[in-house]
Amino acid sequence: MNIDLSGKTALVTGSTAGIGHAIAKGLAGSGANVVINGRGQDKVDAAVRKLEGTGAKVRGIAADVSTAAGCKALIAALPEVDILVNNTGVYEAKDFFDIPDEEWSRYFDVNVMSGVRLSRAYMKGMLKRNWGRIVFISSESGLNIPVEMIHYGMTKTAQLSVARGLAQLTRGTRVTVNSVLPGPTMSEGVETFVKGLAKQNGQSVDEAAANFVRQHRPSSLIQRFASVDEIANMVVYVASREASATNGAALRAEGGIVNTIA
Repeated sequence: MNIDLSGKTALVTGSTAGIGHAIAKGLAGSGANVVINGRGQDKVDAAVRKLEGTGAKVRGIAADVSTAAGCKALIAALPEVDILVNNTGVYEAKDFFDIPDEEWSRYFDVNVMSGVRLSRAYMKGMLKRNWGRIVFISSESGLNIPVEMIHYGMTKTAQLSVARGLAQLTRGTRVTVNSVLPGPTMSEGVETFVKGLAKQNGQSVDEAAANFVRQHRPSSLIQRFASVDEIANMVVYVASREASATNGAALRAEGGIVNTIA
């Protein structure tokens, strides 16, 4: 399959590193004009330079999409997109009884409202032009709520609801809205976490990673962390013309952790 996104403009939020950056790289590699987004100008500029070195068509916009003002600034700088990947997000293991109200609100603003605001701004144009792709980067944690991150799991379930609801609004058009559900993925942040576990337990990084999956995601069929590129591959496909019959779906890229056939 030759995915060609030439002439399409793609915005990937939270794309200075990790899964978001891999998605941006994958979309750019398929010919899209990609817009990198992050909160800090320095990180955005560095991420742009990294992709420019591959010959990609890329630019950057620094804006904090966890706030209404940040989304407004981003939309003013980029009035239209063909592909919107709502990737930005935060996570942290924290005991339920230690999570204050303001932390619940912050997680909802970052992980959910960023996608709501940007979809509200860009989806009308997609419908008017009769082509567009919106992809929410959810998580298997939206189905298997982790007891150590209930606030995070809540936001990932909410993303699935928003995405499915928006898909209902595309009926009869060439616009699609889908969710992708990664499982444990070896992004830079997770790699730092795993290295900490390895040092703490006197293990190699590979041993610590394997033990984490066995202990915390024992139902995994691949029995390892996914790579950021493996997640990006799914997103690039969903963003393509070839995925025109995939709409309103929650697409799992979690290595078989969720123990259902649907």
